[in-house]
Formats: sequence, structure tokens, C-alpha cells
Amino acid sequence: MTFGKELLQSAHEALAIAKGEAEPAGVYVPESVDVAAIRKRQKLSQSAFADRYGLSVGTVRDWERGRRKPDRAALVLLAVIDRNPEVVTRALTAGRRRAGVQPCPVSGS
Repeated sequence: MTFGKELLQSAHEALAIAKGEAEPAGVYVPESVDVAAIRKRQKLSQSAFADRYGLSVGTVRDWERGRRKPDRAALVLLAVIDRNPEVVTRALTAGRRRAGVQPCPVSGS
């Protein structure tokens, strides 16, 4: 199995766990994350962070301001983004290519 397929399988498993359809296999999912700190370490604006990872700007803003908390699936995604953002970017970019979506001419994503 290729790395990309493993990553996508892991993402599907994480979503099933978040929906309560599966039990975690000894993985650690943080109770909360500092979204602003993750974003700032990458030197991205809220808009650029949202665009890069397929999130809405409003969601990122609400997480950072404490108006909303990321659900379990989002916590998993954010943990991976924090530890290995290139993997997430690569997986999402590959998905865009397979779907025939062209990169945005402004942001290059």
C-alpha cells in the first residue's frame, strides 16, 4: 500500500471513530488544540490556513476565538497538520488532481 493510500485509509478510520462507528486502536487524540499556534507556526493567515487544509475561514476564526471547538475528526486532522503539514497538503493536493480541480491562480493551492 502506498503512503498516500495509507494516509487516506487513516483519515477514513479517524472519521469513523469521530462518528462513533469505530473504536480507536490505541491512538491518542488530544482533547483540544491551539489552532492559532498551529497556524502561526506555519506563518499562514487564517484565510491561507483554511484554504490549504479545506476548512472555512469562519470555522478557523471561531476555533481560534473559542466560539466553537473542533470535533474529534477535526482534532485528528489538526494534530496531523501540526506534526506533519506536508503530508496533509500532499494528500489534499493529490485528491484535487484526481478530481480534476485546477490550482487556484492566486494562492497556488
